[in-house]
Amino acid sequence: MLWTSRLPLTAGGGCPVGRFIALLIMTDGDYDYLIKLLALGDSGVGKTTFLYRYTDNKFNPKFITTVGIDFREKRVVYTASNPNGTTAGKTFKVHLQLWDTAGQERFRSLTTAFFRDAMGFLLMFDLTSQQSFLNVRNWMSQLQANAYCENPDIVLVGNKADLADQREVQEKQAKELADKYGIPYFETSAATGVEVDKAVITLLDLVMKRMEQCVDKPPAEPANGNGATKLSPAQPNEKKCAC
Repeated sequence: MLWTSRLPLTAGGGCPVGRFIALLIMTDGDYDYLIKLLALGDSGVGKTTFLYRYTDNKFNPKFITTVGIDFREKRVVYTASNPNGTTAGKTFKVHLQLWDTAGQERFRSLTTAFFRDAMGFLLMFDLTSQQSFLNVRNWMSQLQANAYCENPDIVLVGNKADLADQREVQEKQAKELADKYGIPYFETSAATGVEVDKAVITLLDLVMKRMEQCVDKPPAEPANGNGATKLSPAQPNEKKCAC
């Protein structure tokens, strides 16, 4: 049996409160949370091989270009961090759905329709393609326009790190861009598996922490008895909760 809950309230930035409380939770103990992550970026940057490496720990260089949308799945055990940063908190069984989107322009209207349902994003470019890196800004604009809120959880991924002799994008360039957007950056290789797991787990950690913030928020105060609710404005340095 599946249980889901959706709350119609909204917080700063138009993000629905309860966005991440609207998770499918298995009541038979199969898993605690269903988390949907989405990989996006130009065609050919290696999204499909990256996800295949993460879910199956294998490399298949013969994948054909993704048409529309595809997805892979993996079960993981997530241990929540305590306030002091140690990982000795609660343990959850998480079912990850990793959505693989087509990078071609002709599929853009289809793929952006999936942005709003994703809880986190792997924004990928090809370290051997300067153009795919330049297009990261366009993908960020697409996310800001179509994701669940203006500041979704994102990890920037420079893929094909094993092709050092063909490299066109320097690490400093990519880190500067990631710092500009305030997101983590990893250089990965689907061929060797380097940093693939770490990139995905970092994104999962961001999503789970945002969920915890939403659940821990105090209930909204009733306003003037008219059935409406009043939410406290976000602090200047507080990350908006996109529940």
